This record gives sequence, C-alpha cells and structure tokens, in this order.
Amino acid sequence: MAKNQEVHRVQNRREWAAPNKPTVTSSLACARYTRGQAYLEFAIVAPLLLTLIFGILVFGIAFDHYEALTFATSSGAQLLSISRGQTSDPCQTTSQAVYAAAPQLNQSNLKFSIVLGGNTVANNSANPTCSGSQQYLVQSQNAQVKVTYPCNLVIFGSNPAPNCTLAAQTTVAIQ
Repeated sequence: MAKNQEVHRVQNRREWAAPNKPTVTSSLACARYTRGQAYLEFAIVAPLLLTLIFGILVFGIAFDHYEALTFATSSGAQLLSISRGQTSDPCQTTSQAVYAAAPQLNQSNLKFSIVLGGNTVANNSANPTCSGSQQYLVQSQNAQVKVTYPCNLVIFGSNPAPNCTLAAQTTVAIQ
C-alpha cells in the first residue's frame, strides 16, 4: 500500500509541477481548435466582404451609366444647337446623337424632355419625334435637353434604391 501511495504522490507532483506542459495530444487539439476558429471567423466575415465587394461593383456600374448619360446628353444638345436649318425633326436628331454617344445604355429605357426656345417639344418620351418643330430652332435662343435613365442597384436580390433614376440635363445656345 505504501507503494501505491508513493505512485499517487508522484503523479500529483507531476501535475502540480507542470500542469500546462504541452503534450503531443494537447498540441494537436490546440491546432485543431485554432484551425476551427479560423474557419468560423472566415464564415462570419466572408458574407460581409462579398456584400461590400458586390456593392462597390454595382455602384460603379451605376456611376458609369451616369457618366455615359451625362456625356450623351451633352453630345445630343451640342448637335441640336448646330442643326438649325439642317433638320426637320430636332427631337429625332437629338435622340440619335444620344444613342450613338451611349451605346452601353438600353435605348428603350432612355426618356427625353426637349425644350426649344421656351417651347416644350418632347416631354419624357422614350422615342421622341417632333416633326415640324424646327421653327423653334431660333438663333441665340436656348435649347434644353434632359435625359433620364433608370438605375438598377440590385445586390444579392435586394435593391436599396428601387426608384433610382439617373438624370442629365444640358442647356445650350442655338447657333
């Protein structure tokens, strides 16, 4: 019995002397624990990062559409300003210039509002024609072209701005 008590004391001393001493089994358990922790952290952070990346991508596309719309509206207004005496349908001339300047935009979604010399000849129409309105192209009068385009900000099936509309407007003097 004395021998058993001595063995028990030796085991107790070992546990007391070095309780945190790494062993082969505890090192493997620790590695498994940290590997699992990394997987868990990735599982929590990955959806947030993906949402952020796709959000940046979608807003970048919307900004590109806005820039294209602004450039196209300016191009259409400039062509309209110099087409006095050269066109019988100023609205068609303007819309064709806009379509040519922004081929990446869906033409059926573009809406035009055109004011010539204070007279509205097209008001929010998709394919404007204003044949006979060339009389409003008077030198030194203003021509105003406004074009709108719907923006689509869908990120993983959710649209944070469902009624978003891009708009560009340019006013030029008729030459």
